[in-house]
Amino acid sequence: MTTPTKQHLTLALLCLSAWATSLPAQAQFQKPEDAVKYRKAAFTLMGSHFGRMGAMVQGRAPFDAAAAASNADIVANLSRLPFHGFVEGTASKEKGGAKAEIWSERAKFDEAAKKMQDEVAKLAAAKPATVEQLKASFGPAASTCKSCHDSFRNE
Repeated sequence: MTTPTKQHLTLALLCLSAWATSLPAQAQFQKPEDAVKYRKAAFTLMGSHFGRMGAMVQGRAPFDAAAAASNADIVANLSRLPFHGFVEGTASKEKGGAKAEIWSERAKFDEAAKKMQDEVAKLAAAKPATVEQLKASFGPAASTCKSCHDSFRNE
């Protein structure tokens, strides 16, 4: 039996936390701004871990297969959380805010969210051993983020 590392324990705790909070999350928002804070926090965490892989892809950081795999796993686990925070009454006109089209085109938004979740799951499953393999999986996942931002986020 292998001893769990700090990284394994952290990932397990993150998964447990994500599971425990994702189901009742929508009911926990007492005010619309709580939902906005929730989704922004989830996206910030995802962006941080996705950005670490992006730095490897762009050559700004050395490729590290273990770090890439760990970050991909974290992003995949977090990918379902932010969407619980897209509740009615949380559209915004400010830069970076959620466009009202999220609610008027909900099926399209939900489809974009699912596509992103599927692509980050593929990225995590790929377990890239080289930077070229990371690039091959990272690109499709990144394009789903851009597509959703282009359609549903104020620039």
